[in-house]
Amino acid sequence: MTQRPGSPEAVAPEAIAPYRYTAAVAAEVEKRWQDRWEADRTFEAANPVGPLAGPAADRPKRYLLDMFPYPSGSGLHVGHPLGYIATDVYGRYQRMCGYNVLHALGYDAFGLPAEQYAVQSGQHPRVTTDANVANMRRQLRRLGLAHDPRRGVSTTDVGFYRWTQWIFLQVFNSWYDREAGGARPIAELEAKLAAGAVACADGRDWSQLSHVERRREVDSHRLAYLSQAPVNWCPGLGTVLANEEVTADGRSDIGNFPVFKRSMKQWMMRITTYADRLLEDLERLDWPESVKIMQRHWIGRSDGARVRFGLEAAAGGELTVFTTRPDTLFGSTFVVVSPEHPLLDVIVPEDWPEGTKASWTAGSPTPQRAVEQYRVAAAARTDLERQADRGVKTGIFTGVFAVNPVNSARLPVFVADYVLMAYGTGAIMAVPGQDERDWAFAQTFDLPIVRTVAPPAGVDASTGPQATAFTGDGPAINSGFLNGLGVAEAKRVMIDWLVAHGAGERATTYKLRDWLFSRQRYWGEPFPVVYDETGLPLALPESMLPVELPDLDDFSPQVLDPDDASSEPVPPLGRVGDWVQVELDLGDGPRTYTRELNVMPQWAGSCWYELRYTDPTNQTVLVDPEVERYWMGPRTPGDVGGVDLYVGGVEHAVLHLLYARFWHKVLFDLGHVCSEEPFRRLYNQGYIQAYAYTDARGVYVPAEEVEPAADGSWTWRGQPVDRQYGKMGKSLKNSVTPDDMFAEYGADTLRIYEMSMGPLDVSRPWETRAVIGSFRFLQRVWRCVLDEQTGALRVTQSPADEATRRALHRTIANVRKDMEGLRFNTAVAKLIELTNLLTKLAEVPREAAEPLVLMLAPLAPHAAEELWAALGHDQSLAYQDFPVANPDLLVEELVTCVVQVAGKVRDRMAVAPSISDAELRTLALASEAVVKALEGRQVRTVVVRAPKLVNIVPV
Repeated sequence: MTQRPGSPEAVAPEAIAPYRYTAAVAAEVEKRWQDRWEADRTFEAANPVGPLAGPAADRPKRYLLDMFPYPSGSGLHVGHPLGYIATDVYGRYQRMCGYNVLHALGYDAFGLPAEQYAVQSGQHPRVTTDANVANMRRQLRRLGLAHDPRRGVSTTDVGFYRWTQWIFLQVFNSWYDREAGGARPIAELEAKLAAGAVACADGRDWSQLSHVERRREVDSHRLAYLSQAPVNWCPGLGTVLANEEVTADGRSDIGNFPVFKRSMKQWMMRITTYADRLLEDLERLDWPESVKIMQRHWIGRSDGARVRFGLEAAAGGELTVFTTRPDTLFGSTFVVVSPEHPLLDVIVPEDWPEGTKASWTAGSPTPQRAVEQYRVAAAARTDLERQADRGVKTGIFTGVFAVNPVNSARLPVFVADYVLMAYGTGAIMAVPGQDERDWAFAQTFDLPIVRTVAPPAGVDASTGPQATAFTGDGPAINSGFLNGLGVAEAKRVMIDWLVAHGAGERATTYKLRDWLFSRQRYWGEPFPVVYDETGLPLALPESMLPVELPDLDDFSPQVLDPDDASSEPVPPLGRVGDWVQVELDLGDGPRTYTRELNVMPQWAGSCWYELRYTDPTNQTVLVDPEVERYWMGPRTPGDVGGVDLYVGGVEHAVLHLLYARFWHKVLFDLGHVCSEEPFRRLYNQGYIQAYAYTDARGVYVPAEEVEPAADGSWTWRGQPVDRQYGKMGKSLKNSVTPDDMFAEYGADTLRIYEMSMGPLDVSRPWETRAVIGSFRFLQRVWRCVLDEQTGALRVTQSPADEATRRALHRTIANVRKDMEGLRFNTAVAKLIELTNLLTKLAEVPREAAEPLVLMLAPLAPHAAEELWAALGHDQSLAYQDFPVANPDLLVEELVTCVVQVAGKVRDRMAVAPSISDAELRTLALASEAVVKALEGRQVRTVVVRAPKLVNIVPV
């Protein structure tokens, strides 16, 4: 292996002291201690009851959780373990503080990447997934992570997804009872429908409905339901994609195929019923405010009104819009609907009506042709593109006019892609005078602009080409009975008017949409659902779980013309005829049913894995109530409960966390858990990034071969290269694997380096050349305990001197604070400072050596275990008490500070050596001797050299 400059093995072998801490020593020590921890079952956490019960459950608990990793075929690079090392350090510290710590790791192993690789390689996705999991387990074990191996799970394990299917059944068999404020069993809904306490959708009495009609009525209330929903359809992959799987330019992240917006029959989760609770309970969570803001924005609660616009006789009926500004209704001069709006299928006429302007039609011969063409074009664009402010707006007149309810004005109805079906009602009343996008649209299509709020003095109040929309507050104008009112009052008055005239009602809407829960793939959890001759879904009884994924030789959906937006998916499971058509007895005798061909999305397993870690072997219930209460239950009245610390990247701030919170709240409402939230405290770690280098051709070159030049530039094989900063990856040739670091330095060095690079929540650049500093720190610690030449113990029983003892206890106190605050970089800095002090001693006192080793243990556990054993201890230090500082030794000795006025000594003060410049300045100016010496003169400047000198220069 080629040694990097400065690596520990880049020294001639004969120059290495025989007992020095080297990479070879680290490798041997680390493997031996990892084997011993496994053999001794050192990190097994105890449950209060059940097969995993143990006496440690009498201790207070800490439940630490890492975000579920996906087992990639490329394995880990050094950026991946940052959060895992941090939680491991914190968990080891908590064990040493007397806590029963649950820390486990599993794998989010279903999903499209594994399936796509299986399609390309011809291997079953389970084979490749299992191999990826095995490789990742090896790399993580080599890091010395103190996980409880009994609790790790994979979402692909049948024993795991059996309970994922069970949770789906709980959601399917529930409805949201607004009176109760939560999910209730569907049987309660049926009883209320039968009693007339809940009205049927069509107004008929429950007794008048046929059996099939009753099923449809109940299905319309379920928290898991089938619906025609707008989806990201990718014919080139043969499947629907999540928003996160679509690039900004509207193509699939995998394969780079076109993605189209269209409606398909899909399974949905009614997460919108929980919007208010998801929003309100954010205030009860110990989460970063930035994440809370992102969730609030995603939920997007808006208060306003629904307004009904009548459609002219040719179209008939009415169009409902939602607006947060009902006070501007007098200024609505046109209406815009989303390209996905279902009314477009029925209201668009065959011919252009009287009053149609040429600029509205794009030269199309008929409204139906124009709308059809526009809808196809809009389907090829992402929501992000459609919402981008490009200045010029696109749209087509539908050939329909609506009637403004407040003034009977005739308003043309346009279809335009800047309106999304996913927000409000999919239609807006356009008020160009008060909305910049509507203003741009009005100017493009020569539509009237009416201001309804008076702009302040100095703002162009005209509607000419140089003017613009005014979005601020002010008195209402051109608004009839609202004139003169401020915005807030005008809103209230207009809503009251709409209600009184039957033209609308007060309403709240959300950006949050129901959760699309179907995938036309193979590698996912099968739905525990079948269909009878009615085409309506039937839930399988729990006794028939799990519904196992059948084996296939061809795992890919039927690949279709990538550009055919109208194509229909053909899921892979449709090929398994004897699995699709199945004979079951669901209570009325054996009958033939059809299974659901879609599978669940990758999100499913990651919505509840934290519960399975607590009780991984339970085959009777999802989680034993006493076990869940111990690990996740509320600490005090009003506490939401949940995992004590959840660490992961901010990229999961919205969807994963919202979905997990939704499922957990359903389980809470149904009495399956006592915690209201899954994750009490959230911490987002930063990222380890890396420099990448390109040559004159723009081609990436191996980062490890790049050398710095004397002038500050960079060269590769003697040629200048450009340096870029960003993510780490194989394609950029800047990826560094943990295996490389294990071989050159050992796992403990990698752990120390990653924890010392900077604050945990801040991203930082990887620099391989800097790793040697962490390695040398461990070598110095090693030398504090063992002689490099003889291997003999350097530790003495003699007491430490006063200065060493005080330095030790200050370090203990500060490291404890840093550990509690997850400030591992400053904890490392303090340990380095103490180590440097001890290495200067001829012999290290045991009273200093042992606390140093114990404080090092969470960060570099293998080296610490080895040194602890060398100090004469037979037991692992994993549960040794973390050192506690003696408060008497934290009182700082005072030093003398000389205070001068105009260069003459006027006072001497006893101060703490750690006093700040600001504190010392204040004390000096308050000195009676200084006040007397100044004789009322003003101070021009004060020079402070804390803690020993202050020089005051008067005017």
